[in-house]
Amino acid sequence: MKKDLFTGILVGLIANAFGLFITAQLLGNGDDFATVLEAAFKEGFLGKLISLGAVLNLIAFFIFIKKGMDYRARGVLLITVFIAVFTFIIKLF
Repeated sequence: MKKDLFTGILVGLIANAFGLFITAQLLGNGDDFATVLEAAFKEGFLGKLISLGAVLNLIAFFIFIKKGMDYRARGVLLITVFIAVFTFIIKLF
């Protein structure tokens, strides 16, 4: 059970990182990843960029649900909620 939860958390983090990279490449106008993140931080839309990256967590979540891997889906959902809280905190400060 704990192993499946940890696997779900790991998959959620990887999916979010991959989604963030894809989003930065699509919206970055050809700049490299670090430049896009720096510009997003300076202009105040880093939280939005991270949130768009979390869309890939939906795919992982529904795959785990469909296969009956509830604890892995729970891990992905846990990381998604953590990312939502993190982006909310970024938005406040």
